[in-house]
Amino acid sequence: MEKFAFIIHPLSAKRDIARKYPFVKMLPENWVEFALRYKSPMEVSHITGVKSITGVEAEGWFVGCPLSPKLMLELPIEEVWRKIIGTVKLAEAHGAKIVGLGAFTSVVGDGGITVAKHSNIAVTTGNSYTIATAIEGSLKGAEMMGIDPHEAHVAVVGATGSIGKTCARILSKTAAATTLVGRAKDRLEILADEISSEVNGTVKATTDIESGIKDADIVVTVSSAVDAIIEPNFIKSGAVVCDVARPRDVSIKVQKERNDILVIEGGVIEPPGDVDFGFNFGFPPKTAYACMSETMMLALDGRYENFTLGKEVCVEQVEQINQIAKKHGFKLAGFRSFEKAVTDEQIEQIKKNVKR
Repeated sequence: MEKFAFIIHPLSAKRDIARKYPFVKMLPENWVEFALRYKSPMEVSHITGVKSITGVEAEGWFVGCPLSPKLMLELPIEEVWRKIIGTVKLAEAHGAKIVGLGAFTSVVGDGGITVAKHSNIAVTTGNSYTIATAIEGSLKGAEMMGIDPHEAHVAVVGATGSIGKTCARILSKTAAATTLVGRAKDRLEILADEISSEVNGTVKATTDIESGIKDADIVVTVSSAVDAIIEPNFIKSGAVVCDVARPRDVSIKVQKERNDILVIEGGVIEPPGDVDFGFNFGFPPKTAYACMSETMMLALDGRYENFTLGKEVCVEQVEQINQIAKKHGFKLAGFRSFEKAVTDEQIEQIKKNVKR
């Protein structure tokens, strides 16, 4: 039996802690934030039933890092690292041979490098498979909305980050036009210059989100913003928006005000086997984030090595993790939008609502 662990943490201190401890609903948010800072890492659940189509089996654990994104950004980085490393040590104590860094634990600081240096087991951020499935989901969504990727304008928000950069590099090879959106103009221009010789069409860069995506047919958004940054009036009618970020980049107002846009969450995966996560993290039973799935598939493959770390993910890593996923039977589990499943009928209705 192969063994893995995955670190989770509350995206919203009050809402997510209440999934485990319902009485927290009665407390003010700032009280919960204060208490989290002084809480020790904990086992959240035992994960069972992971079974590759090759016959290899694995078990794992969700281990909880009690820090919200807000705390991770506000506290001294050394304090944040100590808490994450403490969570890794808990995974080690359970017998895990590889641990995945979930959500902000993979973003904060140096993308897991320092954490891996203080770990006795392998560490991965899961970003390689997150990229692979974000691209697969975006292109599948585009196909269902009648968008030809070769004629499409693609925009990547958070383009200079670990995930965004590789998404931009891969998608721009076929797109008619690519816009890179981010906060640092100099870094955007360097990236645009790097990929300009590889792109199919044009490439430009901007720090203005609204102007960067307003004409885009396909938007992949993967910023590390704490709050939503994409508003309803920013998006072209008929566009596909793949929101990979957690916390989400797309405002909840988009769901309420725009019935002519397909917004999907990147990387909703069906792992192989009769998987029981033992904890409700907001997904339907037997489905997982792509980053969780990368940890599981590396365990099933016996690849107890640091796979995805740091701020760079190369195209070869994405291709390699895709091969491992297929080998063990991991696959996209349809589309989800704002934490709900999206049916084919709903997508047909969105197409009918598109303003020509």
